[in-house]
Amino acid sequence: MTTMPAAWTPSAAYLDRSRLRAFAVKNGCADYAALLRWSTEDLDGFWAATERDLRIAWRTPYTHVLDTSRGLPWTTWWTGGRMNYVATALRHDGDRVAVIAEAEEGTVRTLTYRELSDQVASFAAGLRSLGVKHGDRVAVFLPLTVECAVAVLAIGAIGAVFIPIFSGYGAEAIAGRLRDAEAKVLVCADGFYRRGQVVKMKEVADEAADGAPSVGTVVVVDRVGRAYPKRGRDVAWSDVTHVGAVLDFADTSAEDPFMVIYTSGTTGKPKGAQHVHGGFPVKAAQDLAHCFDLQERDVILWSTDIGWMMGPWLIAGGLMLGATIVLYDGTPDFPDASRMWSLVERHRVTHLGISPTAIRGLMRSGEEPVRAKDRSSLFVLGSTGEPWNPDPWWWYFRNVGDSRCPVINYSGGTEISGGIVGCTTWTSIQPGSFTGPCPGMDADVVDDRGRSVRGAVGELVIRKPWPGMTRGFWRDPPTEEGRYFQTYWSRLANTWVHGDWARIDDEGYWYIEGRSDDTLKIAGKRVGPAEVESAAVAHPAVSEAAAIGVPHEIKGEAIVVFVVPRPLHAPTPELARSVQDKVAEILGKPLRPEAVRFVTQLPKTRNAKILRRVIRGAYLGKQDLGDLSSLENPAAIEEIARLRG
Repeated sequence: MTTMPAAWTPSAAYLDRSRLRAFAVKNGCADYAALLRWSTEDLDGFWAATERDLRIAWRTPYTHVLDTSRGLPWTTWWTGGRMNYVATALRHDGDRVAVIAEAEEGTVRTLTYRELSDQVASFAAGLRSLGVKHGDRVAVFLPLTVECAVAVLAIGAIGAVFIPIFSGYGAEAIAGRLRDAEAKVLVCADGFYRRGQVVKMKEVADEAADGAPSVGTVVVVDRVGRAYPKRGRDVAWSDVTHVGAVLDFADTSAEDPFMVIYTSGTTGKPKGAQHVHGGFPVKAAQDLAHCFDLQERDVILWSTDIGWMMGPWLIAGGLMLGATIVLYDGTPDFPDASRMWSLVERHRVTHLGISPTAIRGLMRSGEEPVRAKDRSSLFVLGSTGEPWNPDPWWWYFRNVGDSRCPVINYSGGTEISGGIVGCTTWTSIQPGSFTGPCPGMDADVVDDRGRSVRGAVGELVIRKPWPGMTRGFWRDPPTEEGRYFQTYWSRLANTWVHGDWARIDDEGYWYIEGRSDDTLKIAGKRVGPAEVESAAVAHPAVSEAAAIGVPHEIKGEAIVVFVVPRPLHAPTPELARSVQDKVAEILGKPLRPEAVRFVTQLPKTRNAKILRRVIRGAYLGKQDLGDLSSLENPAAIEEIARLRG
């Protein structure tokens, strides 16, 4: 067997700087493999050393690292320990820059750690004056602004529970989350800009609050300075902040909830994943330190929203490590395709995170917008959210990172608090791959009986607990009959089954092959949709692709690929056959698609994930398409539905 040379290997500069490598050496691990073994075989030792390395601020030290006495699904961490994650996030040198916030219209605001702490103290006092107490839920429906970060931290500081809500949600999607969480306060903005147009938030917030009886107060941030309808429950952000207040952290347990974040299911209502002070923030900081090598004084920009996991992850993890976080409230290609690279140049960004979908979109404008900007500050490129196709990965690596920056691919989930699998700056990287499990994650790829498999597609599972695991779903009974247990723990004994297909190749690199409920089984052969889509996108005329399985009387299931053509390529029958041939050439004739259907767009969530189950349902004429609250572009469903028959 010939081993392919890695696309990226760490230089001496990366190895010498690596926080993970230094951590391993300090703890007696001779190499990366030894570190991984230690991280899963000695949970007590590894996680105790990790929290010390992260310098977690404890009010009361813990007596035991973890407690599995109620069973692995109900593991708790840091027994007896009392800590408030915000105290760790705000403990840094007051003169260091904590937050840079740039708005789409070009306004830039900067806060030092001292200024951030003062603003958090002011809003925390204001929330207390509104009657918000320990354990009360406060929803944040804001664009990614200074006030958004301040609100998130202030809610945690007083021991309340933060409910993140995507800035683009409609009223009913918000109302459902407010009702389920029984939120007491909703924080919103008057509006924000997208592509130069004002998006009204206050009216959406009003309609949502009208449908949620628990909401007694709506705090309104003056973001765009527009007139909006006033309601009796409204209070202006400027009126609720108490300037000069002293920051008084609530005496919270490591197991006290700090956030309930809703994640959409394939059917039914969204699930409210409960996260605690000693869980999600610790996992976020650990992954940023160990996988991304984020350190003090680094500058991290991640293209995200507060409603998606990566928004709270960026705020909690980035600030706990003493870095500068860049919050961008805007679209990545407005006013032109150079916007992201301008942000990198202006703010001397060292760590940049952006999704494969966004890269595919930016690729259409060519290399010039990238090359025209100074990207010499970049040290790490990050990505998450979906599998890569090779061409966009190479474009990101070569053009954005000048073939010198590693692409830290990262995949996990909202209920995980970060990554299950990832890359590091200490290890070699292949296009679209993961080095393997993130340190501390005892992950594996298994067959339907739980046996490890290599060189074939299997289920991604986790065999041992970790601090960031959700403590269950909000208002869900903590029993084996509950939705949490049934979703993740019911299929294999004492094993978290994540719902992703994965594959480990002959060289030991890991790949995510899509959601297991999206899997394709053609004439007995199981294949992940990402593999088919990568083959389709390898055709020079294909910009994006989504693969689904449809019933077939002989094969059981056949592949249909939905294709967005590149500009100047007409959607002709000849092109369809050519795409089918390309897939067959790469994957073999048995996996030749039954059909290629051309569309102008694919249904995606607002954080750029392709909704294959929605594509399949629309194409097959199903009436119930499940939860669509995160859908970005409803017109895409109508276009697919018209292709039936």
